[in-house]
Amino acid sequence: MKTIFSLALFLIVCGLHGQTDARLYDIIHAVSADRIEKDVTTLANFGTRHTLSDTVSNIRGIGAARRWIKSEFDNISSECNNCLDVSFQKDLVEKGRNNRIVNDVWVVNVVAIQRGTKYPNRYIIMSGDIDSRVSDPKDFTSDSPGANDNASGMAGTIEAARVLSKYQFENSIIYLGLSGEEQGLFGGQGLVKQMKEGGWDIIGIFNNDMIGNIKGVDGVISNRDFRIFSEPVPATETEQQRRARRFYGGEVDGISRQLARYVHKTTKTYMPEMNPMMIYRLDRFGRGGHHRPFNDAGYAGIRIMETHENYTQQHQDIRVENGIAYGDVLEHVNFDYAKKLTAVNAISLASLAWAPPAPAEVKIGGIVEPSAKFKWSKVAGAVGYKIYWRDTTSPTWDHSRYVGDVSEFVLEGIVIDNFFFGIAAVGANGHESPVVFPNGIFR
Repeated sequence: MKTIFSLALFLIVCGLHGQTDARLYDIIHAVSADRIEKDVTTLANFGTRHTLSDTVSNIRGIGAARRWIKSEFDNISSECNNCLDVSFQKDLVEKGRNNRIVNDVWVVNVVAIQRGTKYPNRYIIMSGDIDSRVSDPKDFTSDSPGANDNASGMAGTIEAARVLSKYQFENSIIYLGLSGEEQGLFGGQGLVKQMKEGGWDIIGIFNNDMIGNIKGVDGVISNRDFRIFSEPVPATETEQQRRARRFYGGEVDGISRQLARYVHKTTKTYMPEMNPMMIYRLDRFGRGGHHRPFNDAGYAGIRIMETHENYTQQHQDIRVENGIAYGDVLEHVNFDYAKKLTAVNAISLASLAWAPPAPAEVKIGGIVEPSAKFKWSKVAGAVGYKIYWRDTTSPTWDHSRYVGDVSEFVLEGIVIDNFFFGIAAVGANGHESPVVFPNGIFR
């Protein structure tokens, strides 16, 4: 009887891997460009959301903006039987912390947690930034609508919460509004410190920063391209890990890079009309985003954003100069495009939240042998495992084999020297964990 059940389960899982999860298509269709437009407009109409702006007014400044964001999460929670735990998280940043902090300021984040049914203490995060700025980062009174940077990412995060709150997931999802980004990533730093001290198990963060512009400063227009930025290996890797990497590979296979590949694969499977571009760096050249504090602490984190930026609309005083209209205003945001990138986030969040944990330990063997060998630690909730491999110059996992509910396997005829390998855990619903690059060897 047990053998028959195992065979049936194997066939079900293999069938799921030949199919797609219809719920993810439902999620894509549920994302609303109209709701995103409404939320971006509301955020832009607060005048300025500068980190040091007014916190008392109900119609202007970052205080009004963050209270409105919290109220939106509260409304979403009330419609799903209080499925979100919504709160403020704050840290005092004192004057002179850097040259952009000209007064003492409370940097306040908005946190909405949708608890998982099986792994409530494992979290996948989607974030947007609350704050905005003009040309002078110390100017906290001038109008700074920040429609694309970053009302678009914040509105996308709220919309993802609206859509995904209709479902239950095994892992927890955090919908996050971060403050203090333009002043030095202070919101992320404060929250990460709390997470580290509390021992939070973070699967990773999708930082959404500017997801609404389709016309680049170079004149290129595309509503399908988007970028996924990811660092190669964790900043916290040890010297021993660095030395091992030199001999065994893995220079482009850190946990953030695997998270980026996960989003790439999910997008190409469910939204093949989109063109996700894997960018092999932490962020844009010489610039930063709010996934970095998570990366600095050793968590997986990526930045999802538009490909074709327009620098006349970023960090600019609103003005017309030499016939060019400067400023980050509503008319430059393409809400259908913001909907697409919100959907990319939502299906990737859902897939990860429905997946079992990744194997903690993956060992590889097969030195001077004709086959590659693997051993890994099994995880609760997995019904099987999948071996991935790719050419060493390929950015994505191009080959795979489902091997069932085992803890070791030999890939016959695959020479270890010629490929990179990884292991993912597979749930009964067919959803997979991120791929784990080997972290040990055996002979």
